[in-house]
Amino acid sequence: MSTWLITGCSTGLGRALAQAVLAHGHNAVVTARNVATLEDIAAEFPDTALALPLDVTNKAQISSVVEQARTRFGGIDVLVNNAGYGYRAAVEEADDADIRQLFDTNVFGAIDMIKAVLPDMRARRAGNILNITSIGARISPAGSGYYSATKAALEGLSGSLHKELQPLGIKVTVIEPGAFRTDFAGRSLTQSATAIPDYAETAGKRRKENDTVHGTQPGDPAKAAEAILAVVDSANPPSLMVLGKDAFDAFAAVADAQRTELDQWRGLSLSTGIDR
Repeated sequence: MSTWLITGCSTGLGRALAQAVLAHGHNAVVTARNVATLEDIAAEFPDTALALPLDVTNKAQISSVVEQARTRFGGIDVLVNNAGYGYRAAVEEADDADIRQLFDTNVFGAIDMIKAVLPDMRARRAGNILNITSIGARISPAGSGYYSATKAALEGLSGSLHKELQPLGIKVTVIEPGAFRTDFAGRSLTQSATAIPDYAETAGKRRKENDTVHGTQPGDPAKAAEAILAVVDSANPPSLMVLGKDAFDAFAAVADAQRTELDQWRGLSLSTGIDR
């Protein structure tokens, strides 16, 4: 039995993962900004679930959650940084305050969670950190530049973190999902107040009023949760795990296109060395 700390458990993937972790017999510290959304999970697993309020932009709350987890279960074995939300706008349209709030939640909130659990993990020379990102970090759709940037930032951080922690026995995995049947494209999706007509055929098509994806996503959150459990149970988990056929195919297409462009410009790239 291990102890998991999962952020953003009120809906979607976080909720499905919390339920799966507890159903498999593990302890779970399940968190959400509104802890009332977690009462049913805590009631179903009274001995192994600890439901706590957590806004990942609040460092005092982060410290409190980690301390309560330590008191109740003795420490955290697995951290899942799942809390976050979507934001759609053309780059020019976005409000400065919206951008900063997005990065505070999706990037700096995850960083603060990682820094809060690492001292205990280093002391034990064991642990797993899973950072939930998005295929958006790979494909960068028009209208999702800022959201994609937050997820790309978290992936870049995770790559370095993986190299720093691997010698200490701590495993880091990026989980990069495609579209799953969650509330991400509904309640959890925000957008700029301003819509500039020149972007109607690019970013504008992804605004909530024009989006038809919500409720039709191909991914099953329950199956994603089981896949994440399998990653943690693996003796040699991947540094990056793509979830969903849509994400797998998009990842492969981007990789192929990047390789083609890299080879196309190889001569110019290599021409910049100092002559000897």
